[in-house]
Amino acid sequence: MTLPAPPRRFLPPMSALAALEAAARLQSFTAAAAELHLTQSAVSRQIRALEEQLGAELFVRERQTVRLSPVGELYAQEVRRALQQIATATLAVRANPQGGTLNLAILPTFGTRWLAPRLPGFLAEHPGITINLHTRLAPFDFRNDPLDAAIHFGPPDWPGARLDLLMHETVVAACSPALRRQHRLKRPADLLRAPLVHLASRPDAWERWLQDAQVPFGPLPGMLVDQFALAAQAAVAGLGVALLPRFLIDSELARGDLVLAADHPLTSTDAYHLAWPIDREHHPPLQAFRRWLVAQAAAEA
Repeated sequence: MTLPAPPRRFLPPMSALAALEAAARLQSFTAAAAELHLTQSAVSRQIRALEEQLGAELFVRERQTVRLSPVGELYAQEVRRALQQIATATLAVRANPQGGTLNLAILPTFGTRWLAPRLPGFLAEHPGITINLHTRLAPFDFRNDPLDAAIHFGPPDWPGARLDLLMHETVVAACSPALRRQHRLKRPADLLRAPLVHLASRPDAWERWLQDAQVPFGPLPGMLVDQFALAAQAAVAGLGVALLPRFLIDSELARGDLVLAADHPLTSTDAYHLAWPIDREHHPPLQAFRRWLVAQAAAEA
């Protein structure tokens, strides 16, 4: 989908926007002029012309000082965001003049443990494409973030985006061999006498696992971490039992750094998806990446 061209009368000169951004950030026309290698009067004229175009006062001028007006504060934030998007797009083109760039948001552990080891295969098949990775822990508004796609775990729902199903997830209760021996862990109910590791993004994970195992429970004390990688390291260190996606800890299980605290795998109702904004549907690097990623996930399944 091609976005309509913005009316020219709503597009101020880039020099005026740059002057506004610098003056808003530095709270000084003089400092902005020094940064932009202009005179103070030139910056003042550009901002005054911008105010006349907008029909609004962006700065409150008091003797020798200036400060943003309420409307100026809001407008400067939007201008700064737009200028950052332009700078990011420019950097992407300079890094890959062929134009084959994909800006992808990833979940940290999924990105480092599952996606990154497979990416060389994609890049070998598509040598003209560059992939830039950005960490995002939760869904965001594609309209405000200059990203082409994102890895999403959860229900197949992302406002303003389309999704491809990649894979479901099976979680297992894992801990260090020493912790399993110490607390004599074998059955799901045994885990109630061991310390548990909770993941901040899935606060009810242990409750759902114990309910599925038909284990009555009360309060579930334990430490809280914000990423799967930290949960896995805490379990390896013997700090507690963690609920972890099986495919993310295959190497730790194979080495014996982690063992199953109880043999009760649980397949989650949520799943991993690739999400992308509708207006990026026909972006060639995204199309190539979608085909490759769905095939990789299917092969894994």
